[in-house]
This record gives sequence, structure tokens and C-alpha cells, in this order.
Amino acid sequence: MARFFKSVILMASLFLTACQEGREAGDLFGQWRMAGSQTNYISFSGAITWLQSLDKGDVYGNFQRQGDSLFIQCYSIEGTPLDTAIVEKSFGFKPFSNIRVKIESLTSDKLIVSKNSQIWSFDKY
Repeated sequence: MARFFKSVILMASLFLTACQEGREAGDLFGQWRMAGSQTNYISFSGAITWLQSLDKGDVYGNFQRQGDSLFIQCYSIEGTPLDTAIVEKSFGFKPFSNIRVKIESLTSDKLIVSKNSQIWSFDKY
């Protein structure tokens, strides 16, 4: 029951942050599936992002796009190692709480981001 209330409070605060800041997801809006994976999805709406691993769980956060940079700040409801594993192992984004990637390409059906020599590709779902 306590976890439910923590989840509600976190989602409400993320929603209010997105509304107050007035940012729109723009071309990022929607759900994207990681190429080569049937279980990893990332969604963007307003200023909120949702990283979902169907076999492990999900993590919420805020994002901001500045030019070709995408900043993602993830939040953990329970602070469990699984939350970090979803972001860092399932998706390969590091560090968990301060992700910065470069948008290499963004079309209506494809998103490609990179960091250092690593490249991630997502298809609009």
C-alpha cells in the first residue's frame, strides 16, 4: 500500500513538473521500441519519459531536449537495484540519474542516439 502511494505521489509530481514547465515532446512524442529488442521501450510525453523493460519493470523520469542533446533524469520509487539495472543494463544508459545522449537522427519513425562510441536505435511503435 505504501508503494502505491509513493507511486502516485511521484507520478503527480512528475506530471505537475511537466505542466508547469510547459515543454512539449515535439518529434520525440510517443513510444519507441529499441531496435533488436522486443521488450525495451521508451516513451516521451510533455517533459516526462518512461523507460519500460517488459521483463524487468519500468522507470519514470523527466527529459529535456536542447538542440541535438537529450538529457534524461530518472527517478526510482523504491530505490531498488532493479531500477538501476533497467536503465543501465537493459537500455545501457549511464549514469542512472543523469543521462545525456546526442540525437544523431530523428524522423517520424526512427530515433538514433549516441554517447561516446555507443549507438542506440529506436523505432516508433
